[in-house]
Amino acid sequence: MNFFNFSLRKVIVFTAAILIPFILIKMHRTSKETPLVLRPFTFTVGLIQNAYSSFSSGVRGTTSLYLNLVDIKRDNRSLMRKNAELRAQLGTMTELKLENERLNQLLEFKTQTKMQLLAGRVVGQDLIPEHSTITINRGTYHGVEQGMAVLTVSGAVGYILQAEMLNSQVILITDRFSAVDALVQRTRARGIVSGISSEACKFNYLKRGDDVAIGDQVVTSGLDNIFPKGFPVGEVIKVEQSEYGVTKDVELRPAVNPNNLEEIFIVLNAAQEDFLPSEEESDSETPNKETEIDKSKKALGQASGSANIER
Repeated sequence: MNFFNFSLRKVIVFTAAILIPFILIKMHRTSKETPLVLRPFTFTVGLIQNAYSSFSSGVRGTTSLYLNLVDIKRDNRSLMRKNAELRAQLGTMTELKLENERLNQLLEFKTQTKMQLLAGRVVGQDLIPEHSTITINRGTYHGVEQGMAVLTVSGAVGYILQAEMLNSQVILITDRFSAVDALVQRTRARGIVSGISSEACKFNYLKRGDDVAIGDQVVTSGLDNIFPKGFPVGEVIKVEQSEYGVTKDVELRPAVNPNNLEEIFIVLNAAQEDFLPSEEESDSETPNKETEIDKSKKALGQASGSANIER
């Protein structure tokens, strides 16, 4: 049987299928409740609308999240760049603050002392491991001469070994050829300080009966005509004495770390702040020790000359 053949039954069914929904819609407009026949249609339409709304909301949310991530990534790069700039500025400000504190200490020290001091800056260090020397940016043009004392607020540093026109070489008290006349601050026992390494010095020519103990402070005696009296040289960290020895083996920790030097003072004129020995001390004690200093200076001059030739 062909479906498209004319039949009264088909016409009635087709007409009813078209008219019934319109009739139900009309009834729905006049009634407060949804007819049972339309509920499946409205439920299905509601599900489709909810699904479409959820899908569109998801698409909008994903798109918005992607755009936000792009913005966040761009902002993150900008913040990281600004953070790096601020860190660099903070490092610069910290360095300036520390330098300002050091310079204030040096200025206060210079204004309080009677000595004529010349401020200088360390511009180089000796690379030869056998020597402990530094180069400063002051020379004969500024009034610097060989043998002048070099110190800081913390204590003795060394003395001028060679003075050029615009810079000078300073031998540190930690150099094995250096010689500084010093004494134990507590007991006034005297000796000669020379270097062992960058972290230790040796206190030579102490008598067996001299009273010296770990923790004692050793200061310049002023008898070598280089350093003013009373400047810290180091702290005693080791005291040994053999059973039959006539001297003591004493080691010091330098008061000034030579590896951390940046600014120094050169003593142009001690202004009589150094200790002047009496005639008895000059006759009895100074000749032997000053002879040792002279020997050390001569040995240092020969070693320095050979080092310059090697350079």
